[in-house]
Amino acid sequence: MLLLTPGPTPVPEDIRMAMSEPTIHHRTPEFEEIFGKTRVLLKELFNMPEVLMLASSGTGAMEACVLNLCHAKALTINSGKFGERFGKICESYGKDYTELKQDWDTPASVEDVVDTVKNDDKIDAVFIQVCESAGGLRHPVEDIAKEIKKIRPNIMVIADGITAVGVEKVDTANIDALISGSQKALMLPPGLALIGLSNQAVEIIEKSGVGYYLNLKTELKAQKKNTTAYTAATTLIIGLKAMLEKLHADGFDKLYSDTKKRSFATKRALEALGLKIFPKSPADAMSAVYDEDAAKIRKILKTKYRVNIAGGQDHVKTTLFRINHMGLVHDYETAWTLNAIEMALEEIGRRPYDGTANAVFTKEITK
Repeated sequence: MLLLTPGPTPVPEDIRMAMSEPTIHHRTPEFEEIFGKTRVLLKELFNMPEVLMLASSGTGAMEACVLNLCHAKALTINSGKFGERFGKICESYGKDYTELKQDWDTPASVEDVVDTVKNDDKIDAVFIQVCESAGGLRHPVEDIAKEIKKIRPNIMVIADGITAVGVEKVDTANIDALISGSQKALMLPPGLALIGLSNQAVEIIEKSGVGYYLNLKTELKAQKKNTTAYTAATTLIIGLKAMLEKLHADGFDKLYSDTKKRSFATKRALEALGLKIFPKSPADAMSAVYDEDAAKIRKILKTKYRVNIAGGQDHVKTTLFRINHMGLVHDYETAWTLNAIEMALEEIGRRPYDGTANAVFTKEITK
């Protein structure tokens, strides 16, 4: 089965082999060396002065950032399931917050965010997705962060980059916390969350760490010594080191360029089939298509062509399908998927098969 869901992504064979070595104890010089090298590579990937690794899914990192970086009031941006999650985390702790809500295909407005911050001096943290993976949407995070920092330099900007880190070069100049997860562009099994931190965020964390297991002050103190406050996800960190070394050797910029080209070529091929790209501002991480026959198309792909792509959630559960572009996806895998979609469209009586998808994809990908 070809797995092209936007997480979890396939784990390459060489990374699986790296993680198959005998388990080592996390409180040893050997593991501290691995941990230290991984930290250096992560700082390069995030382009941020400090990083943290947490044994959790990405949601654990989201919760940790709400706990440790917002002390008065949060502003959350909701254009989908994961933007909604920041608000739910605030609710669970009784934390005051304002939510700016858009349709799932609509990015946040810089002006709306700026106006909200200007008119509410209690807001000390803004939470937003770089890529809202519920609909494949790209928010103008860098522009938002830049403008609100002009108004209030001390405000914390927390960006969920779970489906953006490793996909594109995120400008972190005005971002204080950038979140990622192991099972997306880094092509590892689920279970490891990552946070890049600004110097300003580090200062806040070191002054007032909050919580117990998700206390970033406790974790930061330990990780600066190349260890963890609690049991480390040793196997995943070994795999992460191997993956980052692989990506570093090839060049992170090459990864970003290849992903962008594959994403663009896929979207043009899908449009050539008469399909509608769902978000108004599409992300590079995936191609999200809105179609009344989305569920039928996905079923044919899985049962007949052995391709597993993702559907939607909530109100677009049966009318959305999403094709992953994160990680080291081969062009021929995407070509196979597009060809299968075109054949599925013929099977359900939508259009005759004529090879359009592969012709457009091949032309774009080889430019």
